[in-house]
Amino acid sequence: MPQSDLPKLVVLISGTGSNLKAILDACASGELPATVAAVISNKSDAYGLERARQAGVPAVVLEKSKEQDRRAYDAGLAETVAAYRPDWVVLAGWMRILTSAFLDRFPDRVINLHPALPGTFPGTHAIERAYEAWQNGEIEKTGVMVHLVPDEGVDVGPVLGFEEICFQSGESIEQFENRVHKLEHELLVRTIKTVLNTTPINRGQADTKEHEGKPL
Repeated sequence: MPQSDLPKLVVLISGTGSNLKAILDACASGELPATVAAVISNKSDAYGLERARQAGVPAVVLEKSKEQDRRAYDAGLAETVAAYRPDWVVLAGWMRILTSAFLDRFPDRVINLHPALPGTFPGTHAIERAYEAWQNGEIEKTGVMVHLVPDEGVDVGPVLGFEEICFQSGESIEQFENRVHKLEHELLVRTIKTVLNTTPINRGQADTKEHEGKPL
């Protein structure tokens, strides 16, 4: 399939971009039948931006000022993302809760990765919190999930895929984090591939009723 005909992803990041790299590598190898149209970060020093540049993908910084309203920022972010006409928006380590000002532009097209099982450890530091719960004898396993983001609920959207991971006796937090990250990369790519294979391309999905007739 010509590159121009492949489904288009826009990936949002806030940090090192290791999950972004997994997506870029899978696209480059053909494992993932898609192309990354742009990478956008709310942090100018996010190393993931450099990963995007090395892959020849547009790397865009869109920082939020302290004075800027959340919804105003999200509306501007939506305009930037929509300009690339993505079929899917992937949150791969995006550390901001998106409001309806963004989500309404891409209904049922925003995918998030979260390092915990559905219904557990929502929000930040999920890996560390799960590890602490294990040390306290509260749990024996945790996991990773990929889900849709329909609204402002934190890590509670419809689940697209998940994998469990058991703790290992004597394992340090660093060792455990490495195993979780490896699982994240595998599950994210696998789930995106499944979504692409089961959902028809509908380019310009950002055209909601609110924005009908307006250029993207």
